[in-house]
Amino acid sequence: MSVKVQKITEPVLLGEGPHWDEKQQALFFVSILEHTIHKYVPATGVHTRTKVGGRVGFIVPVEGTTDQFLVGVDLKFVIVRWDGADGSPATVVKEIGDVDRDVNTNRINDGKADPKGRVFAGTMGKEEPLGSVDLQKGSLFRLDGSKITKVVDGISISNGLAWDLRQKAMYYTDSLEKNIRRYDYDVETGEISNLKYIFDFEKNKIAGVPDGTTIDTDGNLWVAVFEGSCILKIDPRTGDLLQKVPIPALQVTSATFGGPNYDILFVTSASLNITAAQDPPCGATFMVTGLGVKGFPNVNFKL
Repeated sequence: MSVKVQKITEPVLLGEGPHWDEKQQALFFVSILEHTIHKYVPATGVHTRTKVGGRVGFIVPVEGTTDQFLVGVDLKFVIVRWDGADGSPATVVKEIGDVDRDVNTNRINDGKADPKGRVFAGTMGKEEPLGSVDLQKGSLFRLDGSKITKVVDGISISNGLAWDLRQKAMYYTDSLEKNIRRYDYDVETGEISNLKYIFDFEKNKIAGVPDGTTIDTDGNLWVAVFEGSCILKIDPRTGDLLQKVPIPALQVTSATFGGPNYDILFVTSASLNITAAQDPPCGATFMVTGLGVKGFPNVNFKL
Protein backbone atom coordinates (compact mmCIF):
# COMPACT_ATOMS: atom_id res chain seq x y z
CA MET A 1 0.00 0.00 0.00
CA SER A 2 1.35 3.42 -0.92
CA VAL A 3 1.44 6.29 1.55
CA LYS A 4 -1.40 8.78 1.07
CA VAL A 5 -1.67 12.21 2.72
CA GLN A 6 -5.13 13.78 2.77
CA LYS A 7 -6.23 17.17 4.15
CA ILE A 8 -9.18 16.65 6.50
CA THR A 9 -9.79 20.09 8.09
CA GLU A 10 -9.60 23.70 7.07
CA PRO A 11 -6.47 25.55 8.19
CA VAL A 12 -6.00 26.98 11.66
CA LEU A 13 -3.26 29.29 12.91
CA LEU A 14 -1.42 26.91 15.23
CA GLY A 15 -2.83 23.39 15.34
CA GLU A 16 -1.38 21.16 18.08
CA GLY A 17 -1.98 18.37 20.57
CA PRO A 18 -3.92 15.78 18.52
CA HIS A 19 -5.61 13.10 20.68
CA TRP A 20 -7.62 10.20 19.30
CA ASP A 21 -10.58 9.30 21.52
CA GLU A 22 -11.46 5.64 21.07
CA LYS A 23 -14.90 5.87 22.68
CA GLN A 24 -16.09 8.67 20.39
CA GLN A 25 -13.98 7.63 17.36
CA ALA A 26 -13.01 11.28 17.12
CA LEU A 27 -9.86 13.36 16.93
CA PHE A 28 -9.47 16.25 19.34
CA PHE A 29 -6.84 18.98 18.89
CA VAL A 30 -6.24 22.65 19.65
CA SER A 31 -5.40 25.87 17.87
CA ILE A 32 -3.22 27.59 20.43
CA LEU A 33 -3.24 31.23 19.38
CA GLU A 34 -6.89 31.20 18.30
CA HIS A 35 -7.88 29.97 21.79
CA THR A 36 -9.90 27.08 20.33
CA ILE A 37 -10.39 23.37 20.96
CA HIS A 38 -11.46 21.16 18.04
CA LYS A 39 -13.20 17.86 17.31
CA TYR A 40 -13.06 15.99 14.01
CA VAL A 41 -15.07 12.83 13.30
CA PRO A 42 -13.66 10.91 10.31
CA ALA A 43 -16.82 8.84 9.80
CA THR A 44 -18.87 11.96 9.07
CA GLY A 45 -16.19 14.52 8.16
CA VAL A 46 -17.70 16.92 10.70
CA HIS A 47 -15.24 19.41 12.22
CA THR A 48 -16.41 21.47 15.20
CA ARG A 49 -14.68 23.94 17.48
CA THR A 50 -15.23 26.29 20.38
CA LYS A 51 -13.35 29.01 22.22
CA VAL A 52 -11.68 28.70 25.59
CA GLY A 53 -10.43 31.59 27.68
CA GLY A 54 -6.85 31.88 26.47
CA ARG A 55 -3.99 30.23 24.57
CA VAL A 56 -4.71 26.52 24.84
CA GLY A 57 -1.67 24.24 24.65
CA PHE A 58 -3.25 20.77 24.62
CA ILE A 59 -6.46 18.80 25.17
CA VAL A 60 -6.83 15.36 26.81
CA PRO A 61 -10.23 13.81 27.58
CA VAL A 62 -10.97 12.96 31.20
CA GLU A 63 -11.34 9.21 31.76
CA GLY A 64 -14.94 8.07 32.24
CA THR A 65 -16.49 11.11 30.55
CA THR A 66 -17.43 12.09 27.02
CA ASP A 67 -17.68 15.84 27.60
CA GLN A 68 -14.87 16.75 30.02
CA PHE A 69 -11.29 17.57 29.03
CA LEU A 70 -8.06 18.56 30.71
CA VAL A 71 -6.65 21.59 28.90
CA GLY A 72 -3.67 23.82 29.48
CA VAL A 73 -4.77 27.45 29.12
CA ASP A 74 -2.03 30.08 29.36
CA LEU A 75 -0.39 28.90 32.62
CA LYS A 76 -3.34 27.03 34.16
CA PHE A 77 -4.43 23.40 34.08
CA VAL A 78 -8.23 23.26 34.03
CA ILE A 79 -11.03 20.80 33.36
CA VAL A 80 -13.59 22.08 30.85
CA ARG A 81 -16.94 20.64 29.82
CA TRP A 82 -17.78 20.77 26.10
CA ASP A 83 -20.47 18.76 24.33
CA GLY A 84 -18.54 18.81 21.04
CA ALA A 85 -21.07 20.94 19.18
CA ASP A 86 -19.76 23.77 17.02
CA GLY A 87 -19.57 26.99 19.04
CA SER A 88 -21.18 25.38 22.07
CA PRO A 89 -19.58 26.93 25.17
CA ALA A 90 -16.70 25.24 26.98
CA THR A 91 -17.22 25.85 30.68
CA VAL A 92 -14.58 25.42 33.38
CA VAL A 93 -15.70 22.79 35.91
CA LYS A 94 -12.44 22.52 37.88
CA GLU A 95 -9.19 24.45 38.11
CA ILE A 96 -6.33 22.11 39.01
CA GLY A 97 -3.61 24.71 39.41
CA ASP A 98 -1.19 27.05 37.71
CA VAL A 99 2.55 26.91 36.99
CA ASP A 100 5.52 29.19 36.29
CA ARG A 101 4.24 31.96 38.55
CA ASP A 102 7.75 33.46 38.52
CA VAL A 103 7.77 33.70 34.69
CA ASN A 104 4.25 34.81 33.87
CA THR A 105 5.11 35.55 30.22
CA ASN A 106 5.41 31.80 29.59
CA ARG A 107 2.58 29.61 28.33
CA ILE A 108 1.73 25.92 28.39
CA ASN A 109 2.73 24.12 25.19
CA ASP A 110 1.85 20.47 24.52
CA GLY A 111 0.79 17.76 26.94
CA LYS A 112 -0.14 14.10 26.87
CA ALA A 113 -1.27 11.33 29.21
CA ASP A 114 1.24 8.60 30.05
CA PRO A 115 0.26 4.90 30.17
CA LYS A 116 -1.11 5.30 33.71
CA GLY A 117 -3.27 8.34 32.90
CA ARG A 118 -1.00 10.96 34.44
CA VAL A 119 -0.47 13.97 32.21
CA PHE A 120 2.95 15.35 31.39
CA ALA A 121 2.79 18.90 30.04
CA GLY A 122 5.32 21.68 29.70
CA THR A 123 5.77 25.38 29.17
CA MET A 124 7.73 27.62 26.82
CA GLY A 125 9.16 31.12 26.89
CA LYS A 126 7.57 34.32 25.61
CA GLU A 127 7.07 34.50 21.82
CA GLU A 128 7.59 38.15 20.98
CA PRO A 129 8.12 38.84 18.18
CA LEU A 130 6.61 35.71 16.60
CA GLY A 131 9.42 33.34 15.74
CA SER A 132 11.61 34.23 18.72
CA VAL A 133 11.42 32.59 22.14
CA ASP A 134 12.83 33.46 25.57
CA LEU A 135 15.30 30.63 26.07
CA GLN A 136 15.31 28.08 28.92
CA LYS A 137 12.44 29.76 30.80
CA GLY A 138 10.05 26.79 30.66
CA SER A 139 9.65 23.50 32.51
CA LEU A 140 8.02 20.09 32.22
CA PHE A 141 5.35 19.14 34.76
CA ARG A 142 3.59 15.93 35.76
CA LEU A 143 -0.05 15.89 36.86
CA ASP A 144 -0.92 12.99 39.14
CA GLY A 145 -4.63 13.69 39.48
CA SER A 146 -4.70 17.14 41.10
CA LYS A 147 -1.04 17.08 42.19
CA ILE A 148 1.37 19.06 39.98
CA THR A 149 5.11 18.25 40.12
CA LYS A 150 7.91 19.97 38.20
CA VAL A 151 10.11 17.24 36.69
CA VAL A 152 12.44 19.12 34.30
CA ASP A 153 13.42 22.79 34.12
CA GLY A 154 15.51 24.99 31.82
CA ILE A 155 13.28 24.19 28.82
CA SER A 156 12.86 26.59 25.87
CA ILE A 157 9.91 25.00 24.02
CA SER A 158 8.37 21.96 25.72
CA ASN A 159 7.15 19.52 23.08
CA GLY A 160 6.91 15.90 21.95
CA LEU A 161 6.13 13.14 24.45
CA ALA A 162 5.98 9.35 24.03
CA TRP A 163 6.42 6.30 26.23
CA ASP A 164 7.66 2.76 25.61
CA LEU A 165 6.89 0.36 28.45
CA ARG A 166 9.02 -2.42 26.98
CA GLN A 167 12.06 -0.15 26.93
CA LYS A 168 11.05 1.54 30.21
CA ALA A 169 11.59 4.81 28.35
CA MET A 170 10.03 8.24 28.03
CA TYR A 171 10.90 10.34 25.00
CA TYR A 172 10.70 14.11 25.23
CA THR A 173 11.63 17.11 23.14
CA ASP A 174 12.80 20.63 23.86
CA SER A 175 12.40 21.84 20.28
CA LEU A 176 15.25 24.34 20.30
CA GLU A 177 17.77 21.69 21.34
CA LYS A 178 17.13 20.08 17.92
CA ASN A 179 17.61 16.74 19.61
CA ILE A 180 15.32 14.03 21.04
CA ARG A 181 15.67 13.18 24.72
CA ARG A 182 15.29 9.75 26.29
CA TYR A 183 14.68 9.22 30.00
CA ASP A 184 14.42 6.03 32.02
CA TYR A 185 10.76 5.86 33.04
CA ASP A 186 9.12 4.18 36.02
CA VAL A 187 5.52 3.47 35.03
CA GLU A 188 4.42 2.90 38.62
CA THR A 189 5.61 6.26 39.96
CA GLY A 190 5.94 8.40 36.83
CA GLU A 191 9.51 9.26 37.84
CA ILE A 192 12.06 9.91 35.08
CA SER A 193 15.85 9.77 35.28
CA ASN A 194 19.09 9.22 33.37
CA LEU A 195 18.80 11.70 30.48
CA LYS A 196 20.29 10.67 27.13
CA TYR A 197 20.05 12.20 23.67
CA ILE A 198 19.10 9.83 20.86
CA PHE A 199 18.63 11.79 17.61
CA ASP A 200 20.44 15.02 16.69
CA PHE A 201 18.75 16.97 13.88
CA GLU A 202 21.87 18.85 12.85
CA LYS A 203 24.09 15.74 12.73
CA ASN A 204 21.43 14.05 10.61
CA LYS A 205 21.15 17.15 8.38
CA ILE A 206 17.43 17.61 9.08
CA ALA A 207 16.08 21.10 8.36
CA GLY A 208 13.64 22.47 10.94
CA VAL A 209 13.10 21.56 14.58
CA PRO A 210 11.45 18.57 16.31
CA ASP A 211 7.91 19.22 17.48
CA GLY A 212 5.19 16.77 18.60
CA THR A 213 5.87 13.02 18.75
CA THR A 214 4.05 9.70 18.83
CA ILE A 215 5.17 6.07 18.93
CA ASP A 216 4.13 2.95 17.02
CA THR A 217 3.76 -0.60 18.30
CA ASP A 218 7.24 -1.46 16.93
CA GLY A 219 8.74 1.14 19.27
CA ASN A 220 9.62 3.65 16.55
CA LEU A 221 9.01 7.38 16.99
CA TRP A 222 7.10 9.56 14.53
CA VAL A 223 8.33 13.12 14.95
CA ALA A 224 6.71 16.23 13.46
CA VAL A 225 9.24 18.66 11.98
CA PHE A 226 8.34 22.34 12.36
CA GLU A 227 9.76 24.32 9.40
CA GLY A 228 10.58 20.96 7.80
CA SER A 229 7.41 19.89 5.91
CA CYS A 230 7.61 16.30 7.12
CA ILE A 231 7.18 13.58 9.71
CA LEU A 232 10.27 11.53 10.57
CA LYS A 233 10.20 7.86 11.56
CA ILE A 234 13.09 7.26 13.95
CA ASP A 235 14.32 4.13 15.73
CA PRO A 236 15.12 5.54 19.19
CA ARG A 237 17.14 2.45 20.15
CA THR A 238 19.67 2.91 17.34
CA GLY A 239 19.22 6.58 16.40
CA ASP A 240 18.52 5.57 12.80
CA LEU A 241 16.27 7.60 10.51
CA LEU A 242 13.94 5.02 8.95
CA GLN A 243 11.51 7.10 6.88
CA LYS A 244 10.62 10.67 5.94
CA VAL A 245 6.96 11.35 5.15
CA PRO A 246 6.38 14.64 3.26
CA ILE A 247 3.51 16.80 4.55
CA PRO A 248 2.20 19.70 2.39
CA ALA A 249 2.71 22.28 5.14
CA LEU A 250 5.99 23.82 6.24
CA GLN A 251 5.14 24.00 9.94
CA VAL A 252 4.25 20.44 10.95
CA THR A 253 3.42 20.46 14.65
CA SER A 254 2.34 17.04 15.97
CA ALA A 255 0.99 13.58 15.18
CA THR A 256 -0.95 10.74 16.76
CA PHE A 257 -2.24 7.37 15.59
CA GLY A 258 -5.97 6.75 15.49
CA GLY A 259 -8.85 5.33 13.52
CA PRO A 260 -10.65 2.04 14.30
CA ASN A 261 -7.41 0.06 13.78
CA TYR A 262 -4.90 2.70 14.94
CA ASP A 263 -3.25 2.61 11.52
CA ILE A 264 -4.04 6.21 10.53
CA LEU A 265 -1.56 8.94 11.44
CA PHE A 266 -3.30 12.26 12.15
CA VAL A 267 -0.99 15.25 11.68
CA THR A 268 -1.52 18.86 12.79
CA SER A 269 0.19 21.90 11.31
CA ALA A 270 0.43 25.68 11.60
CA SER A 271 0.13 28.67 9.28
CA LEU A 272 2.21 31.24 11.14
CA ASN A 273 3.67 33.95 8.92
CA ILE A 274 7.09 33.87 10.59
CA THR A 275 9.35 34.21 7.54
CA ALA A 276 6.80 34.07 4.71
CA ALA A 277 3.06 33.67 4.12
CA GLN A 278 1.83 30.14 4.90
CA ASP A 279 -0.98 29.64 2.41
CA PRO A 280 -3.46 26.73 2.52
CA PRO A 281 -3.22 23.84 3.06
CA CYS A 282 -0.71 25.06 5.67
CA GLY A 283 -2.43 24.95 9.05
CA ALA A 284 -4.71 22.06 8.08
CA THR A 285 -4.93 18.73 9.85
CA PHE A 286 -3.96 15.79 7.66
CA MET A 287 -4.68 12.05 7.61
CA VAL A 288 -1.82 9.77 6.56
CA THR A 289 -2.64 6.20 5.49
CA GLY A 290 -0.63 3.34 4.03
CA LEU A 291 2.26 3.56 6.49
CA GLY A 292 2.06 -0.13 7.33
CA VAL A 293 2.31 0.41 11.08
CA LYS A 294 -0.06 0.86 14.01
CA GLY A 295 0.00 3.03 17.09
CA PHE A 296 -1.21 2.56 20.63
CA PRO A 297 -4.53 3.86 21.97
CA ASN A 298 -4.21 7.37 23.39
CA VAL A 299 -4.66 7.39 27.15
CA ASN A 300 -7.16 9.69 28.87
CA PHE A 301 -6.45 11.75 31.98
CA LYS A 302 -7.32 9.96 35.20
CA LEU A 303 -8.53 12.62 37.59
